[in-house]
Amino acid sequence: QATQFMELKAGALDLSVLTPMDYVYQTSDPWWRDHFDKYEYIASGYTFLGYNLRPEHPLFTDVRVRRALTFAIDKQEVVDGVLFGLGLAANGPYKPDSWAYNPNIPASVYDPAKALTLLAEVGWEDHDGDGLLDKDGRPFAFTILTNQGNSQRINTAIIIQERLRQIGIQVKVRTVEWAAFLNEFVDPGHFDAVILAWSVPPDPDIHAIWHSKADARLNFTRYSNPEVDTLLDAGRATLDQAERKRIYWKVQEYLYEDQPYCFLYVSKSLPIVNRRIQGVEPAPSGIGHNSEWWWIPRSLQTKTALTP
Repeated sequence: QATQFMELKAGALDLSVLTPMDYVYQTSDPWWRDHFDKYEYIASGYTFLGYNLRPEHPLFTDVRVRRALTFAIDKQEVVDGVLFGLGLAANGPYKPDSWAYNPNIPASVYDPAKALTLLAEVGWEDHDGDGLLDKDGRPFAFTILTNQGNSQRINTAIIIQERLRQIGIQVKVRTVEWAAFLNEFVDPGHFDAVILAWSVPPDPDIHAIWHSKADARLNFTRYSNPEVDTLLDAGRATLDQAERKRIYWKVQEYLYEDQPYCFLYVSKSLPIVNRRIQGVEPAPSGIGHNSEWWWIPRSLQTKTALTP
């Protein structure tokens, strides 16, 4: 991202996507306003904290633990601190302006006292007075893994680390180069929890991520719920949008109850386009919907197309 921004400023790129920091602080002076147009709209994707639900990783097996962690994380703090307010707290796998989004899902509430109550029900309490929750002589400790080079995810992990420390959970944050992150940790299931993001296509079919028989590289947390499987199969078997809406609203209810992820935030997409480019039309789906009709006036062209 830092390299892209330098290339954009040097004139080697005509279009890029800004980080919230660059959008708010680095591109607000007159030079940027004279040479570029900036856009802002809800991105088609969400960032999440995903738990390893395999039997050999029993820490997150009890749903009360996962619900407790959601109560212990201040999502709005993450939106404000990491995204500079350019995003929304997430509570499911669809962005709020999608027809598949269920508005009846309760908004996340930051409630560390509730988190401690739920954890105590499972046996996680500070039995030895050292400030850390423990159970059967073992402290509640785990590692959040994310990829190098993504400052938003790293900063999100650090905020979560601090919030969980405040209720007695010891969290380490580890960053790994992308290829190793996938091949050595995520794909084989060698992780406790990860911070990642999914893009959300226009069609709300999320079978590939949430069905128990989905590709293990996508359903890498190994989430499994027979009712969700049945709904996802039904959602693929009809073209009736009203019926599909009912199905995916119900899927969101199950995901809210199960909390296989802590759905963190939906960021805003922040593209920036050189003013040489004409025909850019913002729309709910973003600016790329008519990109085949973008053009550059001859007087502003910097390269000449080769002709036979």
